[in-house]
Amino acid sequence: MGSGGPGYTIPAEIGTPHFKGMLSAARLGNEVNPSKESSGSQFFIVHGGPVTDADLDAMEHAKGIKYSPSQREKYKKLGGTPMLDGDYTVFGEVISGLDVIDKIADVPKDSRDRPTSDVKMSIK
Repeated sequence: MGSGGPGYTIPAEIGTPHFKGMLSAARLGNEVNPSKESSGSQFFIVHGGPVTDADLDAMEHAKGIKYSPSQREKYKKLGGTPMLDGDYTVFGEVISGLDVIDKIADVPKDSRDRPTSDVKMSIK
């Protein structure tokens, strides 16, 4: 994630699961942002492999949420990062080119999990 921003935040709209390919708003941590407001300019693309029922059961127990049968199937087939559910606002979705997300995830990274070379993208 980068640093800085436009100087404002956006109210949280948390609800959609973090399936692979979802666009989610970055935010400051709970200790300084208990209302989970989103960054006004930073976001991330969700990555992650297939998730098991046991993983989803653990998230339900830990976070007090409940996944529908269709959400469970999507997590098991597509993948994602359920540990983010309930904490970050999802505002969009990659509708084609999911293989590009895998390529981005495979680039060399530093100790902060930041790519060692900038990854540039264009949105059409």
